[in-house]
Amino acid sequence: MEAEFREIDEHGNWNDVYQEIRQQSSDLPCKIAKLPENRSRNRYRDVSPFDHSRICLQIGCNDYINASLISVEEAQRKYILTQGPLPNTCGHFWEMVWEQRSRGVVMLNRVIEKGSVKCAQYWPQREEREAVFEDTNFRLTLISEDVKSYYTVRQLELENLSTQETREILHFHYTTWPDFGVPESPASFLNFLFKVRESGCLSPELGPVVVHCSAGIGRSGTFCLVDTCLLLMSQRKDPSSVRIQEVLLEMRRYRMGLIQTADQLRFSYLAFIEGAKYIMGDTSVQESWKELSNEEDLPPELTPPPRPPPRIDPPNGKGDLGNSDLAHLFTESITNSAEICANSAPKTFTDGPEIRKRTVPAEVGALPLVNEQPDEPIIPREAPPKPPRSPPLTPATEAPTTAAQEAWSPLVVSLCLCTALAVGAYCYRTYFH
Repeated sequence: MEAEFREIDEHGNWNDVYQEIRQQSSDLPCKIAKLPENRSRNRYRDVSPFDHSRICLQIGCNDYINASLISVEEAQRKYILTQGPLPNTCGHFWEMVWEQRSRGVVMLNRVIEKGSVKCAQYWPQREEREAVFEDTNFRLTLISEDVKSYYTVRQLELENLSTQETREILHFHYTTWPDFGVPESPASFLNFLFKVRESGCLSPELGPVVVHCSAGIGRSGTFCLVDTCLLLMSQRKDPSSVRIQEVLLEMRRYRMGLIQTADQLRFSYLAFIEGAKYIMGDTSVQESWKELSNEEDLPPELTPPPRPPPRIDPPNGKGDLGNSDLAHLFTESITNSAEICANSAPKTFTDGPEIRKRTVPAEVGALPLVNEQPDEPIIPREAPPKPPRSPPLTPATEAPTTAAQEAWSPLVVSLCLCTALAVGAYCYRTYFH
């Protein structure tokens, strides 16, 4: 197997090998999935279960679910490969788990990947603790949750509300496997695979394990292919007789499109070669897988993000930091000018005791402030003390004075005009006579 891997890798022929597998794959009918009443139960139009290997539901008038039973008789291994449940098929999913007597569910995708919803939230989260699926009459309860760096193991309790019977379901969730991609390393993948094996969920005495990603063919096919090849290697007298391409073509007879990319095919070879070391008797490699996978580290999504810098709201609300400083300077200068004008305005006394102040235009007051607290706060300055004023006059004494001033003003003007006319007449008479 290693010689075959090196030959393909050195010549860069992985894409050619993958295309050859696609051409040799079976093209079997899937008429039931194409029926109009079943279209809403398919996540993707081009991924459908074959009619001969599809899982049939037992409750309700419609028995369709996008799931396929893959049986490898030589290895005595069975898998149910299915798509990520839709919001309207979550109840069907748990009905299938119950009817097929499955004890384990292997989830190889995240609910949201690259901003797109890849799967419905078909199990209860910590805050909810339980979920009821009324269309199929099942209740699901979260008992415990063990979070590792790249996978999570949940213990669930599935209850059939019609019969009051309960079963324990183990949910193995691989959280760092990218869509159309491969895991970080064969060590982390094999560590996860052997965790599923050690739980007993893959035992032939139990119902088939349910494996799904988003479409139920790429990452799900990789998981089942590596597990099957390692199992065949441990059972055959000649371990070197296991051929990954032959096993994959056999599994594609039960579900279309298993292994979606050439990179996933290459990773399957790598994982099989690494896992073969354990099958051949080197049990120490399992400990090295655990160490290399760093499963005890903090999960990426739980790592606290760095603290953001102090927020400065831009004046235009669009993050234009280049203009925010100018707006801050403009606003601050207007505020200062308004205060200076208000302080330097002359104090005019009117009939009442109020002081008339100079008002700031409405446009200035409507300008937004960049910061609630400016960098350099404006300290109000006290005006110098004014000389003491004479005691205020009472209205009785102030009225005659004002009347006298008003009476003397026309008299002075008339006197000045008469004097000017007299002087002019005298100068005219002296000059001509």
